[in-house]
Amino acid sequence: MAKMNSSTLKKVILLGVLVIFVGLFFYFDLSRFLSLDYLKESQVRFQQLYQQHHIAVLGAYMLIYVVVTALSLPGAAVMTLAGGGLFGLVTGTIAVSFASTIGATCACLVSRFFLRDWVQGKFGEKLHTINEGIEKEGAFYLFSLRLIPVFPFFIINLLMGLTTMPVRTYFWVSQLGMLPATIVYVNAGNELAKIDSLGGIVSPSLIGSFAVLGLFPITVKKLMERYRRSRMSD
Repeated sequence: MAKMNSSTLKKVILLGVLVIFVGLFFYFDLSRFLSLDYLKESQVRFQQLYQQHHIAVLGAYMLIYVVVTALSLPGAAVMTLAGGGLFGLVTGTIAVSFASTIGATCACLVSRFFLRDWVQGKFGEKLHTINEGIEKEGAFYLFSLRLIPVFPFFIINLLMGLTTMPVRTYFWVSQLGMLPATIVYVNAGNELAKIDSLGGIVSPSLIGSFAVLGLFPITVKKLMERYRRSRMSD
């Protein structure tokens, strides 16, 4: 009993720390530092800092990205652009890919262990849809969700925390599924001065391409299942 109470107390304390952190973020309006305008104004200064302290700047960037994503704070898209503007396409893609996936996995765990009732009440209908997809398609369904913008990024993280998908599977499928969009945004960050809004980065044709790519693995899976059934019937 004491062990259970101790475990519960630790969860309450950790949840309290997270709530305080999120509250301070909005109280001090820290989101202004994660805006496109601020990023464009500060790009030269950040690049100079990166030239002087490569490892420290890269590490700080990834840590901030993980925190923003793990707590579902606004600014992940701008952070991705910053990765391209600061580090270039290759280094930026690697940094963003791992930071975003680690952050998404942390958000999934926060939802699974701390916010289950809140997420269930807030997004219950969407959770039913995702549970059906996971039951039918498994990891293929998560891969498609990452490629096709049916649900916002942070909602997927929270809802997947209420499923039974193993964390390891969630991590590698998310990293693979988010990679195409990561490359697009990081590459756009190389032309940061020309970007006027986040909406201008992903065109309808590009979204359509993601949709086709996302449906491809499920289509292949269904075709393979149909082929196996036909062989068995023969």
